[in-house]
Amino acid sequence: MQQFLNITLTGLGQGAIYAAFALALVLIWRSTRIVNFAQGAMGMFTTYLALTVIEAGQSYWVGLVVALLAGLVLGALVERLVIRPVEGGPELNAVIVTLGLFVALQALAAILFGSTFRSFPAPFDLRGFTVGGVNIAFTANSIYVIVAVVVVMLGLVALFRFTDLGLKMRAAAFSQEVSRLLGVRVGRMLTLGWALAAVVGSLSGLLIAGGSLVFPAYMDVVIVYGFVAAVLGGLDSPGGAVVGGLTIGLLLSYVSGYLGSELVALAALAILVAVLLVRPQGLFARTAARRV
Repeated sequence: MQQFLNITLTGLGQGAIYAAFALALVLIWRSTRIVNFAQGAMGMFTTYLALTVIEAGQSYWVGLVVALLAGLVLGALVERLVIRPVEGGPELNAVIVTLGLFVALQALAAILFGSTFRSFPAPFDLRGFTVGGVNIAFTANSIYVIVAVVVVMLGLVALFRFTDLGLKMRAAAFSQEVSRLLGVRVGRMLTLGWALAAVVGSLSGLLIAGGSLVFPAYMDVVIVYGFVAAVLGGLDSPGGAVVGGLTIGLLLSYVSGYLGSELVALAALAILVAVLLVRPQGLFARTAARRV
């Protein structure tokens, strides 16, 4: 029973991390209809900036603010300088560009920050709680990660569902010509969508790095599992991203705990294929078709 409890709590903690990354993918999809494969590399890069600030003597929270602001600027620059020039061409162009950006950012991080493993501090205690004399694999930092993800999810839902800004961003993503006729400044909405998505991606990079080691490729595994979580929940649904992330975290934790860690990647692939075959729009998406 204790093993099952520890595996479940570990899965929830990991699932919250996958959910954070999936939220960033959902945000960029809802605001621009593009799957940003460079999201993980952008989060990695801003996490390195936060680590530089922390190692200079500042607190974790100052590093967090620096990373989020850097993500805001980086997302806007990527949209203006990299994505906008390929708009209007085949949809595959934007996907290829984000893949190229992914490789370029990893190479740039290796040049600027080095390729060695570096420790990233956690804002809260990493020791598990003790309940009834039994240690459980759930920490104060795990609670911080879950709360942060839930707050971001609620913020995104409120933005897209209850504000004029969110409505304009959705309209600009679905039909740029009609939006322009209605007075929506489409260019600004797309830039804002990329900037906000990069902020969420930066937060996911920090949450993943807390109490762990960072190196230029440390987000690669999270990119895969976060993408599976976003597909499972539905690329149109912030709530679905969270549910998908937690579900993937739990399932992969059970596979690792009971069947062996070497089967985790295979299990993720099986889940992805099953979702695409049975319900390709995801569990919570309202649309029946998806363009990538």
